[in-house]
Parts: sequence; structure tokens; C-alpha cells
Amino acid sequence: MMRVMVAALVTVAAASAEHRVAITIDDLPLGGGSPIGCDTAAIRDMTRRLLAPIREQHIPITGFVNEGHCTKAVPEILKVWVEAGAELGNHTYSHADLNRTPAADFEQEIVRGEPLTRAATGRSPRYFRHPFLHVGLDLEKRRTIEKFLAARGYTIAPVTLDNSDYMFAAVYARALRTGDHALAERVRTAYLPYLESVVDFFEKRAVDVAGHDIPQILLIHANELNARQMPDLLNMFRDRGYRFVTLEEALRDPAYQLPDTYAGRGGFSWIHHWSMTKGMPNKGEPDEPEWIREAYRQPQQ
Repeated sequence: MMRVMVAALVTVAAASAEHRVAITIDDLPLGGGSPIGCDTAAIRDMTRRLLAPIREQHIPITGFVNEGHCTKAVPEILKVWVEAGAELGNHTYSHADLNRTPAADFEQEIVRGEPLTRAATGRSPRYFRHPFLHVGLDLEKRRTIEKFLAARGYTIAPVTLDNSDYMFAAVYARALRTGDHALAERVRTAYLPYLESVVDFFEKRAVDVAGHDIPQILLIHANELNARQMPDLLNMFRDRGYRFVTLEEALRDPAYQLPDTYAGRGGFSWIHHWSMTKGMPNKGEPDEPEWIREAYRQPQQ
């Protein structure tokens, strides 16, 4: 009887355990899927709306910068991020793809991606995020870049909650540009249910792969859709029992020290990296709706 009671208590404790998530946003100052071009005033407006609930609710956040994108806007926009309490990391100068870029050139992309961020924050960036989540086609190249990053004082920022927000954002932006309000609303209402299905999958998969509930690391992008949806996105995580933590706190979990020998064409969640390294059977997260995928593939208007 006592064993049954103890087991029941453990089950209840596990069910009520607090989840944790670190929010990270890529492609600063402006990601793909925004209808505003490189107009500094428009980017500033979008950024302020994106960060308003984060700033008001004192939620930790890390943004990853491409200093070569909308370069004239970068200094002013990064100030908005810093004023919101964000940590800023390096996402390479031009969003270079490690799978397509020689290692020496990629190293220069890292170096070129530092000065404006350093000027905005007063210190060198300490986190690096691979564009496209591509870590290299072969393990030798991956390790070469990792050694270079470590020598410059970087910690690699992995992702566990990988998703297709960029597809939704691109279709949403096109709908706004063309005045298709019905499509814009359809995208907006489909986005969070899709994102929650991804969160649900990786919550369970993390336990399968790492053996425990881990602090998740969310990747989304700096765009108009996320600016519109951020309050609801935060509420979705809260409704699922999440507490928002810094990237630094999330990375303290031992899961992020699991062996990882993945190299290849795909860019995806580190939970998949770990499962592949362990030789576990593949199990993929939910796909975006087919209509989103089809609309994303349509030529830009």
C-alpha cells in the first residue's frame, strides 16, 4: 500500500512539475516574412510591438543578430532590444549557411557579425546561433567551427523547439502586402495551434531522449506575425505550465552536455541531434499545414 501511495505522489509531482523555456529570436533586425523592407522607422515600430509584452512582463530573451541585414537600421534597432533587457548574440554577418560556406569564410562571417552588437551592448556577444541550424555537412568541419567559436569566447545556442514559423510569417506578410485580409486571418489563427503541437511533441520527445523534462529553447524570428502574436504566444506557454528562463539557465541542464555527433544537410532540433547520436528510431515533429507549405512555395508577388 505504501509503495502505491509513493508512486501516486511521484506521479502527481511529475504532472505538476514546472516546465521551463528560454525564448530566442533570430534574424535581427528583421527576419524574412515581413512586409516592410529595410525602412528603419517601420522596423522600429515592429520591434517595439514584438518586445512590448516581453518588456512589460520582464521576460528574459535572447536575440541573434545579422549585422549585414538592413545595416543602416541595425544600431537603432539593437538599442530597442537592449532597452527591453534582451541579450544579443551572433547569427553571422549575412546569415551565412555553414553547409555552403568554406570554414575560413564562415569564421570571417562570425567576426564581421560582432562590432555593431558589441557597440550596442558594451560587451562582446557570448552566444552564437547557426543560421538555418546548419552545423556542417561533415563532423570535421563542424568541430573546426566549434573550436573557433570557443576560442572567441562563444557558447553555441542550440534549439529544441524548432518550427516553421518562417513559413507562416512569409505567407502572412504576403497577405498583408496584397490586402488579402482573409488569408492573413487564416494564417494568424492557424499559427499558435501549430506551434503548440510542436511544443507538445518536443516535451514528450525530450523525456524519451534525455530521460527527463528539460528546459526547452524556442526559436522564432523577428517578423510581423510574431509581433502580432507575441501576447498569445506567451499565454500559450503559461497555460502549459511554463516559466520563462534565460538561455544561460536553460543550458545548465545536463541534457545540453549529451553527446552530439550529428553532421549533415538538415537543420533541426538538438533533440533530434541527441536521438540520432544515440541511434534511436526517428520520430518527427508535426508538420505545418499543407496549405501553408503550398502558399509559402508560391512565387513572391
